[in-house]
Amino acid sequence: MKYMLMFVGEAEGGEEHMDEVMTDVGAWWEKYSHSGAIVGGERLQPSAHATTVHLGGSAPTIVDGPFAETKESIGGYAIVEVLDLDAALEMAKSWPGSPVVEIRPVWVD
Repeated sequence: MKYMLMFVGEAEGGEEHMDEVMTDVGAWWEKYSHSGAIVGGERLQPSAHATTVHLGGSAPTIVDGPFAETKESIGGYAIVEVLDLDAALEMAKSWPGSPVVEIRPVWVD
């Protein structure tokens, strides 16, 4: 099954924390890339660099910044292809970066 692992950390100060653990993150990424579990993913720029498009009005509205004010933001993601949710959970539990990993199955028609 395919899952998206979203790495969630604090929006403020999260970048410094990530710089401190990049060696461990790199090793984690390499381990699961070589095993074939990671099939895609990227580190994201901080949410301060986001642009949001609101589609609810008569015309789209474009806003600089994230959609919602929050203390946490997604710092990166990995698309993984593993046997089941248990395997995705094992990967997430070993993530050395941010303190939260959200796992979602990829939609399959």
